[in-house]
Amino acid sequence: MEALGGFAIAGALVYGGFRVIETGATPGQFFSFLAAFMLAYEPAKRLARLNIDLNSGLVGVRVLFDVIDHPPTEQPDEDKPPLTLSAAHVEFAKVQFAYRPGEKVIRNLSFVAEPGSVTALVGPSGGGKSTILNLILRFYEIDAGVIAIDGQDIAGVSRRSLRSQVAYVGQDVFLFRGSVRENIALGRPGATEAEIVAAAKAAYAHDFIMAFPRGYDTPVGEHGMRVAGGERQRISVARALLKDAPVILLDEATASLDSESERQVQRAIERLCRGRTTIVIAHRLHTVVDARRIFVIEDGMVTESGRHDELLCKNGRYASFYRLQLRDQEPSPPVAIASSA
Repeated sequence: MEALGGFAIAGALVYGGFRVIETGATPGQFFSFLAAFMLAYEPAKRLARLNIDLNSGLVGVRVLFDVIDHPPTEQPDEDKPPLTLSAAHVEFAKVQFAYRPGEKVIRNLSFVAEPGSVTALVGPSGGGKSTILNLILRFYEIDAGVIAIDGQDIAGVSRRSLRSQVAYVGQDVFLFRGSVRENIALGRPGATEAEIVAAAKAAYAHDFIMAFPRGYDTPVGEHGMRVAGGERQRISVARALLKDAPVILLDEATASLDSESERQVQRAIERLCRGRTTIVIAHRLHTVVDARRIFVIEDGMVTESGRHDELLCKNGRYASFYRLQLRDQEPSPPVAIASSA
């Protein structure tokens, strides 16, 4: 477009000069024509760019409508009976699952999460721990076995009723672009202001929220980027507290935090877990030493189980993980620097 514009201006100058020299046109007419041409040049160039801008915008619109028109991956199951809980007893019985045929991620997995207590899943990365939480929420359907809550196979109940009874707090907290109040209220739509504030206080989030200039009306930004990592985690814990679900799933909720933020979030999580069936994934083993039961998950199977002290006495994989973490946490010895004479 810039090259064509240059040629057009050069052509207008040549033609205007020819008219003045050969046909007797006045210089005033020539400069009037040239001024009008230059005034029309920029709008004409913007009009040509309009087609490019429209096509660039249409690319995003097409992708958006492709997503909207895509058939849902989960088939409606509202005709199934709702999940009714009494003690929130979670049990895996010989569960098998594979994301792709022939590549099993969960292999004959069996364990029980006792009601009102903390059950910890530990082990190396890639062992299938996060997949277990996804299966409880029925983001995927198992290939074999049974996952039951209070004796009810979760495959036979509606997803909406199942997920309404479960609160999830993960390592990567997703906050929507809105206010602090709106993000906490997502835990239970229709909650009153007093209930939102009570949940924030229980999550040790009320003090830092009130320190913001706009308090609970403070916008958190896209993905919560306007608040710190520890503050995001405590807002998510407040959201889970407001939901008041009997089953709590925690996926490395403090893994990416510094020591001070981890301590504050851990206090909030302890309050969240009181009296609820909690399944927690942890790589920092000091956060689960008080768990009622610890299961070591490797290659989709339970290789060890027991309490913290029992597993240390077995001197197996858990004890190896624990000693390795203790060694990593020890301060490095000072390095002697030789001075040259």
